[in-house]
Amino acid sequence: MTKTTRRRALGALLCAPALAAGLLLAGCNNNANSGASTGGGSSSASGGGSGQKIVVAWAEWDPAKQLEKLTADFTQETGIEVEVQQIPWSDFENKIKLAWSGKDSAYDCIVGDSQWLGKAATAGHYVELTDWAKTNIPVADIAPAALKSYGEYPAGSGKLWAVPFMSDGIAFAYRKDLFEDAAEKSAFEAKYNRPLAPPKTWDEFAQVAEFFTRPDKNLYGAALFYSKEYDGATMGFDQVLWSYGGKLSDGKKAEGVINSPEAVKALEFYAGLKKFCPPGAENFYFSQSLAAFQEGKVAMAMNWAAFFPDLVDPAKNKYADNTGYFVMPTGPAGRFVSLGGQGISISAYSKNQDAAKKFIEWFSKTDTQKKWAALGGLTANTKVAATDEFKKARPYNAVFAETVPHLQDFYNTPEYSELLTPMQRELNAAFAGTKSAKEALDAIAKEQQAILDKS
Repeated sequence: MTKTTRRRALGALLCAPALAAGLLLAGCNNNANSGASTGGGSSSASGGGSGQKIVVAWAEWDPAKQLEKLTADFTQETGIEVEVQQIPWSDFENKIKLAWSGKDSAYDCIVGDSQWLGKAATAGHYVELTDWAKTNIPVADIAPAALKSYGEYPAGSGKLWAVPFMSDGIAFAYRKDLFEDAAEKSAFEAKYNRPLAPPKTWDEFAQVAEFFTRPDKNLYGAALFYSKEYDGATMGFDQVLWSYGGKLSDGKKAEGVINSPEAVKALEFYAGLKKFCPPGAENFYFSQSLAAFQEGKVAMAMNWAAFFPDLVDPAKNKYADNTGYFVMPTGPAGRFVSLGGQGISISAYSKNQDAAKKFIEWFSKTDTQKKWAALGGLTANTKVAATDEFKKARPYNAVFAETVPHLQDFYNTPEYSELLTPMQRELNAAFAGTKSAKEALDAIAKEQQAILDKS
């Protein structure tokens, strides 16, 4: 049974209306059957034309529905029909892997998780896009962190197997009515000798969370990701780990890396924030965090930007008019944000790669990106994200634009599911208080090292 990733979990558990879809583009290759080809030819080669159809495989959720609306313009311009084949989240990964195993040409482009890159690239299921992207995709306009995280494998190689399509990252929502209350501001400054404001550092975050924790009033400082379900604990902790100078691994080395002194300090800090969270916080992931904020139980809530539309809607969030947003705080080593969303790749078994290139080239244009953003999309295109039009389109868009350069992924190696399992289990044990930070990280390092040694 395949491991459910955060992207599958996002769609399967909430499927929020008007979910923010993300952006940028994908490349497709001229060589229909070679996963190794870099095919730098023009997308206007023999594949395009009236009467053709390409199939884009994606999960069944609102962003895919918005994509269907957008592709009507492309069909009108080129005569090439685009079918967005929406697969239920529960079947998505399995169906894609089944197509890979049978070398099925049913899908031309696949919008898939970055964690799939290692397996897909090494097994020849995806076409390498490196050379083609240089001449057909505005690579310079894509945030470097997003391009690397969504498309590059192996890390640092410069080889692209996907390009950002649905960008997403974690940020915070906060209660402006609490933060801007005169009495609250006065009390906070008297206690901490600084003005009350959205925190810029993790130390400041801890102070604000402590200040608003009032169990007798059913109010707590924050809702954070601690759950052992899916990848919740890992997604919440990673960004603190990196901001403290820690790493998940170093090539094939986990021991001495994931349980380094920096990692232990980061986990002690992040686990320590739980005392400022509502009861049962060790089970919190995105849906619980969202609900805690909507119910008025927390002053700050961590969540994926894709779920912020539910905080903008007054029918779902009674604090909608008093909800603000801020970027992930910084730590001693800087600011890092856990990556969500997906990239788009071309199937090595596609028979319509030239027509697919036409679509990708069209989709990458600035005008198309602006239309996509108008539908609610979150973009990795820095030019579009920098416009006032994008930043003002949604109350959280400016924060998202600031988040993109700091995105960082966790595992995209073929062993990602195996590596994730002990990470989730042991981190949650630390959050639940059954293990110390060092005990949890030592257990992770030992189990992950065994996995890496066999790979």
